[in-house]
Amino acid sequence: MAARTSRFRFATAAALSFAGGVFFASGMDWTKISWAQSTSGNRPAAVRGPVSPEGTSTFADIAERVTPGVVAVNTTRTARPRAPMRGRPPQGMEDFLEQFGGPQPRQQRGEGSGFIMSSDGYIVTNNHVVADADQVSITLSDGRTFKARVVGTDSTTDVAVVKIDAKGLPTLTIGDDERTRIGEWVLAVGNPLGLDFTVTAGIISAKGRGQEIQLPNSGNFTISDFIQTDAAINPGNSGGPLINMRGEVIGLNSAIASQTGFYSGYGFAIPITLVKNVTDALIKDGRVRLPVMGVSVGRIDPEDAGINGLARVAGVKVAGFNPPDGGPAKAAGIEVGDVIVTVDGKPVDRVSSLQRVVRSRQVGEVIPVEVMRFGSKKLFKVKLVEAEALGRLAVNTEAPEAVASPAAGKLGLSVEPLPEELATRLKTNGRGVRVREVAEDGPARDKIAAGSDVVLEVLYPTPRRAIKSVGDLQAAVSALKDGDYISLLVQSLDPRLGGQRVVNIRVGG
Repeated sequence: MAARTSRFRFATAAALSFAGGVFFASGMDWTKISWAQSTSGNRPAAVRGPVSPEGTSTFADIAERVTPGVVAVNTTRTARPRAPMRGRPPQGMEDFLEQFGGPQPRQQRGEGSGFIMSSDGYIVTNNHVVADADQVSITLSDGRTFKARVVGTDSTTDVAVVKIDAKGLPTLTIGDDERTRIGEWVLAVGNPLGLDFTVTAGIISAKGRGQEIQLPNSGNFTISDFIQTDAAINPGNSGGPLINMRGEVIGLNSAIASQTGFYSGYGFAIPITLVKNVTDALIKDGRVRLPVMGVSVGRIDPEDAGINGLARVAGVKVAGFNPPDGGPAKAAGIEVGDVIVTVDGKPVDRVSSLQRVVRSRQVGEVIPVEVMRFGSKKLFKVKLVEAEALGRLAVNTEAPEAVASPAAGKLGLSVEPLPEELATRLKTNGRGVRVREVAEDGPARDKIAAGSDVVLEVLYPTPRRAIKSVGDLQAAVSALKDGDYISLLVQSLDPRLGGQRVVNIRVGG
């Protein structure tokens, strides 16, 4: 009875921790069962997938074939004791006892999933499943349990490899997520909510989900390139495989989008091509060398596409460099305001696709990068360097929401001289005028923020020139006609917004 009570209390806390947003799909050892009444005693017909090889495989066939290669991952970690707070009365029995014996370490248990990648015991799971675990154990579908050691982890992709001492294990076939199409059937296999080796079905809802998926504990180098599926994924599914109708792994289930922490129709898996690159490096070297271009980028909008002569809103806009005064991209000739359209010969339509291509290459390789610069196509050769030498990759630098205020001018902006103390703090080298107001119905709305943005330069129309006074900006704007574009280098006063960015505006837009 005590064990059941402990499990209930622990799982309740785990469930509360999932409230709101996008969550990792790791879970705890607790399940709430509800009944689903059937109106017919007939056994349902097997569902046949639309891309099954030779039209023979059903969901049941695939589930039977892949389940032996899926494992349950159980972890134990010691929670850090809470520091006592003076003057706070005890909040429960544990607090009361800690008054006499001091803070006591707490054992936390977690559950996740994984799949066997080699017959000699290498297993893939999520980094967040095994991170900081004191002990990791693996349970196979046949019931055997093994102690596991963590071979390596990579927080930027949320991938980890663990190893058990076993031979002749069943493995899963690795597929090619790049060949999959939106709308194809997939199966998710794992251990949600303590229900071992559960199979759910759905379709691929989207591919290349990127910065719109804000995961907990994500950092500057976090790679965001997810397969979205409506196959039910719940806490405990983390690290389990996403399977296509050929029985191949195309993704590593990692997160769910939910206001409650439980399945609400959206789940996300890491593409298997990325997982494979990471696991190979972890097994070989115990760590991952992350290749980067040393460039900070953000998604483009219709004005960015228009000023660069692009037929569609696709590409990523260069907002800065890392380090600001150097790095491989800047050394190659790429400039702030350029829109990257291809990398290594592959089209780049968003930040996630840029990350995917760069991440597939090796540190030290030189790759071709094609950009559009105000209507002109340019090609550069960029040598990739290791991320540890840099500070940031592919940070989303979208403009903050503008403050609605009446203002005048073709851009709908009212500006003022930059105070000397502010110019000194920002190190603008004599450049810059501060935006005082932004017109609610002007073309700069939702692109420039009143009070917190400083216009530093006009990048286009060329020639590029610094803005050192209100008159400089007025002169640059006065020559514009309705339908013309202007490109501005803007500095945010709010450090949380990522420093400098490029803002493209269509006059009269």
